[in-house]
Amino acid sequence: MRHPLVMGNWKLNGSKHMTAELIAGLRNALSGVDGCDVAIAPPVMYLEQAHQAIAGSHIALGAQNVDVNLSGAFTGEVSAEMLRDIGARYIIIGHSERRTYHKESDELVAKKFAILKDAGLIPVLCIGETEAENEAGKTEEVCSRQIDAVLNTLGAGAFNGAVIAYEPVWAIGTGKSATPAQAQAVHKFIRDHVAKKDAAVAQQLILQYGGSVNDKNAAELFAQPDIDGALVGGASLKADAFTAIVKAAAQAKNAG
Repeated sequence: MRHPLVMGNWKLNGSKHMTAELIAGLRNALSGVDGCDVAIAPPVMYLEQAHQAIAGSHIALGAQNVDVNLSGAFTGEVSAEMLRDIGARYIIIGHSERRTYHKESDELVAKKFAILKDAGLIPVLCIGETEAENEAGKTEEVCSRQIDAVLNTLGAGAFNGAVIAYEPVWAIGTGKSATPAQAQAVHKFIRDHVAKKDAAVAQQLILQYGGSVNDKNAAELFAQPDIDGALVGGASLKADAFTAIVKAAAQAKNAG
């Protein structure tokens, strides 16, 4: 039985005050909530503060990126070993903002996936199509290409204990969200695509939905059989909204 995961991607938001306040609010609101794994990914500047603030809670620490190098003359980069050392567990890679603004290729994202697996960390692999690709009917083509970069180099076994987050680019931060039926169709395609290589791996694979997930649409999304949680952007910056999403995932799991 897959255990849902709701993860908050804070992106380029935060301060020492906000980190302390938000985590305190989450600890209070999430106490007693069972049936859903929870993680937060603050900016790297606040990882140590967040790690200390979540100590003793069920909230796991995540990060928003990783470099492919482990050490050396790579100014400004952060390695997988450093993230593990600081207590991070879930690492977001391949986010459309990284692919777009930093020109990260499928091949580079696959290298990051491999580095994280070697370090014993959990990759959260973001995939998804742009609005133009969606309108051209290329959603499955784009998603399979982004997954195949990992499948073809590391094999299906690499997805054991990993996470794929389907984030249609046209829905990120736009207020538009895929309908539950649309999201489920793509999630089923993703699971079936991995199952062609290894059905057992595909069955245990956590598939998150991301893209304007909020406390209003979460329950209906999580009711779908292949949606195992969410990668949450803007709503993860508000304790009440993020908590409502976590509770919706927990309720869907318990109902299932």
